[in-house]
Amino acid sequence: MKAKMPPIVEENKPMVLIGCGILSKEVTYLINQNGWNLQTQFLHSALHNYFDKLAAELNSALTADENSNRETIVFYGACHPKMDSFLEQHQTLRTQGQNCIVMLLGYELFMQELSKGAYFLVEDWANTWEPMITEVFGKNPSVVREIFHSSHKYILALRTPCSEDFSAAAVLAAQFVDLPLVWMDVDLEHLQRVLEDAIAQKHHAAN
Repeated sequence: MKAKMPPIVEENKPMVLIGCGILSKEVTYLINQNGWNLQTQFLHSALHNYFDKLAAELNSALTADENSNRETIVFYGACHPKMDSFLEQHQTLRTQGQNCIVMLLGYELFMQELSKGAYFLVEDWANTWEPMITEVFGKNPSVVREIFHSSHKYILALRTPCSEDFSAAAVLAAQFVDLPLVWMDVDLEHLQRVLEDAIAQKHHAAN
């Protein structure tokens, strides 16, 4: 992969990418691989389950960077009903995509698997699965399974070039909700294009 965009701010004050930590390894890899002049600030991936906490932490991070005269890009999908309002308030923009999985897979592949009943599982979620799920849906296994079975037919574990071996955690996650486990290897080409587009859009806005 080759970078398409040069650094867009001064070398001593790189732009800050603030976003969901669910793909932090992959985003960090692409930044380093392409030599992008970006620093990162990743928020906890479970925040999408709590709108108040997500709003508070995202706005706090953006405000801190504003106060330091730092330009920002937001690495989030439409993960909060007021996301566009937050972006407008802080005069910034976000990466394009409904959610992080769409940004990783692309819309067509995402919808293809979603229509077949997939629940998408990445390494970060697999490693925090049971406490994250029970905090949201409660600790009754039969209730949790009923919720998942109502809209999903299988767990689709996404393995990227940055993933460590999370097969044991994925197996436990699938067993916890009593759904079959399917694996898919995913490259980072679509995610790179999403990030490049956001950088280009920010570059255009700054000039």
